[in-house]
Amino acid sequence: MFALALAGSALLGIVAGLIWGEVAPRALLQEIGRSEAELVNTETSAFIAADAWFCLIGAVGGLITGFLGYRFLVRRVGWVATAGLLVGALAAALVAVWAGENVGLGTYNHLLASSTTGTFFDSSLGLGAKSALAAWPLFTSVVLLLGETGKRRSAPAEAEARADPAGSSGMWTTDP
Repeated sequence: MFALALAGSALLGIVAGLIWGEVAPRALLQEIGRSEAELVNTETSAFIAADAWFCLIGAVGGLITGFLGYRFLVRRVGWVATAGLLVGALAAALVAVWAGENVGLGTYNHLLASSTTGTFFDSSLGLGAKSALAAWPLFTSVVLLLGETGKRRSAPAEAEARADPAGSSGMWTTDP
């Protein structure tokens, strides 16, 4: 179950990286010399927005991983699945960065190498805020903790209901 949780999370990381590569904005570059480009607007918010998109996608991925993992694995297997999900969440974040940064990288490299001076094109995608990698494992662990907390709170009530099916208040009564 550890391997299943790890593989499922990593697969979801590939999908998340491809989504990030498509939706994240990119800074505009201009070719200034042979295989050399610079930012057109140095005050662009494209880098911050790309990191924010990664955080959002990582949070949604963590929620999905945590919910599905808890629902189908943790409740049946226990701590082994939990460990697999947490390691898988970290792997998913790393795989998402790799996949997202490689989407369009070939086009960027081709344009950089073959464009004439003055040509405008989009930059490649990169994650600037490495702390954004923590979003996926953080949200996965929060969902797992909430699931376990809810399970433990409902356990005493279920045990009490099984012990006293008639629902008496626990006081001794005498029948006339």
